[in-house]
Amino acid sequence: MTALAAAALAVSGGSTTASATGAPPRTTHGPCQYTQTPNEPAARPVPLPPDPRHTPSHGTVDMAVPTSQGPLPLRLDRAKAPCTVQSFVHLARHRFYDRTVCHRLTAYPTLKVLQCGDPTGTGEGGPGYAYKDELPVDLPPAPSDPTGVRRLYGRGLLAMANAGPNTNGSQFFVVYGDSALRPNYTVFGTVGAAGLKTLDKIAASGIAPTTQDPAPVDGTPVLRTELLSVRPSCRP
Repeated sequence: MTALAAAALAVSGGSTTASATGAPPRTTHGPCQYTQTPNEPAARPVPLPPDPRHTPSHGTVDMAVPTSQGPLPLRLDRAKAPCTVQSFVHLARHRFYDRTVCHRLTAYPTLKVLQCGDPTGTGEGGPGYAYKDELPVDLPPAPSDPTGVRRLYGRGLLAMANAGPNTNGSQFFVVYGDSALRPNYTVFGTVGAAGLKTLDKIAASGIAPTTQDPAPVDGTPVLRTELLSVRPSCRP
């Protein structure tokens, strides 16, 4: 179950090795150090995010996210993850997320999330760059884990998917039911009340069966969920 849960939040990409031409990947010079991933090119053309020396680390940014299944308003928290919020807002402003499909829904007893943010809809696409983790330190222990290793990613949290340490890109997940995970995923905001209703609708319709698994707990949502646009709803 643990391996399956980890796979549900993994994304392809995050490589920062040199390109075939031998040129090293470009990295921004600020504290976030957004780094090109030549072996994992951008699913849609987008430049590296701005990386100011004093990355905004206070306040919130409200994002309006209409979807094909209803609204999914997000509130980004700069204090929790300034580099992540900087990147997310950058991608939104460049329309990276517009008309993208949330490709994965999980329904494990201890993992209930919807994963989005890949323009290819395959779970393998990203923005052509990666950046450091900003891992949570304030999540309570998961009641379902007697070892105390996993933390409670509670209903309504917004977090980054990744392919290992410091491989954040564009894919993210929203938690529609309390989930138990190792604290390896950057939390950078929350889902608004209207968004929770939308998530409940998507989750209630389940996961599309396959020939290999007629009753999957991890896979493509039955309800096709497209992010129609992702925009700041107020000036950050």
